[in-house]
Amino acid sequence: MWWLSDPLDLHRIEDRVSSLYVEKSHVDRADNAVVIVNKQRTVRVPAAFVATLLLGPGTRITSGAVRLLADSGTAVCWVGDRGVRMYAAGLGPARGSGLLLRQAYLVTRTKERLGVARRMYAKRFPDDDVATATMQQLRGREGARIKKVYRAHADRTGVPWNRRVYSPGDPFAAGDDINRLLSAGHSCLYGICHAAIVGIGASPALGFVHTGAAISFVLDIADLYKADYTIPLAFDLAAAGHTDERDIRTAFRDKVADGHLMARIVHDIKDLLVDGDSSTPDEDCLHLWDEVDGEVPGGVNWAVDLADGWDDLISLGITGPDLPQTSPPF
Repeated sequence: MWWLSDPLDLHRIEDRVSSLYVEKSHVDRADNAVVIVNKQRTVRVPAAFVATLLLGPGTRITSGAVRLLADSGTAVCWVGDRGVRMYAAGLGPARGSGLLLRQAYLVTRTKERLGVARRMYAKRFPDDDVATATMQQLRGREGARIKKVYRAHADRTGVPWNRRVYSPGDPFAAGDDINRLLSAGHSCLYGICHAAIVGIGASPALGFVHTGAAISFVLDIADLYKADYTIPLAFDLAAAGHTDERDIRTAFRDKVADGHLMARIVHDIKDLLVDGDSSTPDEDCLHLWDEVDGEVPGGVNWAVDLADGWDDLISLGITGPDLPQTSPPF
């Protein structure tokens, strides 16, 4: 029975539900189950059945539940409504560092990095062959594509459109109503992409097209979905006279409430980074790095023979005095 099983014996990452969103509830632990309690119902969830637990507004969680989720390899992310803000995150479900190392390998080699960037653009240009395109050519195609998308939605909705205006650091202060809606909507999309990236054990900072920011990879991934989600939504709201940030945040929340976008993001990230390579492990596979052999087993005493001169090695420690026993202040 799953609630009496060792959580690490349960579902591998690819067999899990990609995310579970919880709001206005109390999250606790009972055996190996996460128990979600609110005024309407109580739900027991196998801890290792979910890849990422998204904790939305009005949620509180016990330390016992957090420990169980960590032991089960389930990421915990503190988010806004339906994940449209990303505030903080705990451990990811990938107990091994395989996906992160793969990402670092790809992003630090020009040929491989360009290959990932081309696959990103190929998802946006499914009818074009970008196998030999340079980054300059890809940026030019993307610029032309996104201008066409903006113009098409402006013509469809009748919303006046001049150009995209964005002020770094203050995205809602610059531009007209449609630009402010676009900035707010993109911010919501970044939150979901950030939660997905952290949830599967990748780095939000190691981008392939964007670089230099702590969320470079978040921006890379979000660009795959703007034309399908935030851009048409922003123009629809502007046409209806709904121009506040909250308007697009709540509308975007409702649009992604079915969870399909999160699942799509997870699938696309793995497709970009792994690209059919099944050797990238999810499980804990602790090794020690070696400059000759690549890696050697961990958990082994690799001490050299004392004749090599290590017999003079001294172990040091610093210990403070015992604290006096005092009565608690309450």
